[in-house]
Amino acid sequence: MDPFVTLAAAAAATTRLRVATGVCLVVQRDPIQTAKQVASLDQISGGRFLFGIGAGWNAEEMADHGTEFGSRFEVMRERVEAMKAIWTRSKPEYDGKFVKFPPMMTWPKPVQKPHPPVLVGGAFPYGARRAIAFGDGWVPHARRPTYGDVLGLLPEFRKLAVEAGRDPAALPITIFGVPEDRDLIERYRAAGVARLVFNLPPAKADEVLPVLDRCARLVR
Repeated sequence: MDPFVTLAAAAAATTRLRVATGVCLVVQRDPIQTAKQVASLDQISGGRFLFGIGAGWNAEEMADHGTEFGSRFEVMRERVEAMKAIWTRSKPEYDGKFVKFPPMMTWPKPVQKPHPPVLVGGAFPYGARRAIAFGDGWVPHARRPTYGDVLGLLPEFRKLAVEAGRDPAALPITIFGVPEDRDLIERYRAAGVARLVFNLPPAKADEVLPVLDRCARLVR
């Protein structure tokens, strides 16, 4: 389902739960309209939105949206920069290679200041570097064939952040695809990970709710 529609429903049904995209393919969306959707959802949720983004991997799908596979990361950076301008300025403008618009006005602005956190998904090291370059956090997957368990790479991520002049404490790490393993969860917590995302089956409540109950017990 469309993430902004379903997250608006989740925001309306809750009061404390943070709602997030995991991930929004910004290279396949208009940045002006997406900026308005993000700001609107942040307003509806009372400032509970986390904007998880990614560039994607499906070249044919991107082409359907007018984005060339080889330029996807540059497109993502420009669209994020353009959206940040829209969220934070009364008369934003942007002049990039892929995104261009003259001074304009668009509302609403987000509740969170300066804007909802932009959490950049991607593998190490390139995804990590993009998160440091223009994001407010990094979202790696728990395991990837190229590097195995991401836990061992967290010190390297923080080292890259320092080398780039960023404060690692200002770049929280959200890990996707975490198994229901209490010992591993405790290791992530000890390593300073901000949040973990468990996998849920695309199924009915009778199958999903027991999984949520197990995960809630692990979190507690």
